[in-house]
Amino acid sequence: MRNLFFLLVITGLLVNFSCKKTESERFTFLTGAIWVTDSLVANGQDAGGPGQLLADFSGEARFNKDGTGSFGNYTGEWSFSSDETQLVIKTNAIAFPVTADIKELTKVSLKLTTVMPNPMDIQNPYRIRMTFKAK
Repeated sequence: MRNLFFLLVITGLLVNFSCKKTESERFTFLTGAIWVTDSLVANGQDAGGPGQLLADFSGEARFNKDGTGSFGNYTGEWSFSSDETQLVIKTNAIAFPVTADIKELTKVSLKLTTVMPNPMDIQNPYRIRMTFKAK
């Protein structure tokens, strides 16, 4: 009976340790740096300057391991899509989640693209490209 108890404890520990989720390389890259905007472009034009469409995304972006973060002047939550090819940013300051395709994510470079509605021209949404460098 005593041997059975020890066998069950050891089996339980092995299952517990083998099922722990390890951080992916993309997660480590994203959370391991402070990202500084390199370029913010909408429909092929610079859009990161004062008064422009993406001005509030300008500056530093931090993606905390707990899923919170700051993205320029915004604070909120972030998550990966299940296959880690998209980044979803939710903030109370924007009415809808920003879902961006990850075009590149390395230790030193983050490149995202997304499409956002254009309230002035519903037929022609904003095509956004945001690039960041690790600080």
